[in-house]
Amino acid sequence: MRDAPCRRPRRLDAILADAARGGFAMSCEHRTGSLLATLAASKPGGRFVELGTGVGAGAAWLAFGMDATARLTTVESDEDVQAIARRHLGDDPRIRWVTADADAWISEQVPGEQFDFAYVDCRPGKYLRLPDLLALLKPGAVYVVDDMLPQNTWPEGHQSRVDEFLERLPDVLNWRATPMNWASGLVVAARI
Repeated sequence: MRDAPCRRPRRLDAILADAARGGFAMSCEHRTGSLLATLAASKPGGRFVELGTGVGAGAAWLAFGMDATARLTTVESDEDVQAIARRHLGDDPRIRWVTADADAWISEQVPGEQFDFAYVDCRPGKYLRLPDLLALLKPGAVYVVDDMLPQNTWPEGHQSRVDEFLERLPDVLNWRATPMNWASGLVVAARI
């Protein structure tokens, strides 16, 4: 079976070209993106959150799967990096751009069942503040993280964070999680 995506967001190539020109090497890879789009399509009218916009590859894939009534809030601390995403996706009224530290953004949220889907591509919401992020998800919400397999962009000592996260998975209350040795290494979970 060939697991390459059969369809891609039309703006993705331009986003990735700008990322390469800017030296940004942490975009979500195509198989992960295709899964994001597929899972997003399962939440019509859903409220989505992405922690770690980067240059917008993940947001492009999520928007590709979302219907016209769905909404995405995407959070990124680096204004210059997020500017690439805004340049390519800023005309999509379904996307709300937040330039803030994800940890601070989580702190500002009122606990309650607000989101149907979370894609986390930064430390807060994955290695830090996981219970606080989960408190924002509705029952049945999908939670996806990537980069669980070693990456060239990892800082020294990062493997221990990943190992601790994966070891804690069975003990996290109110969710079912499946770690996947596929693409960049994923965890797909559902809030119960």
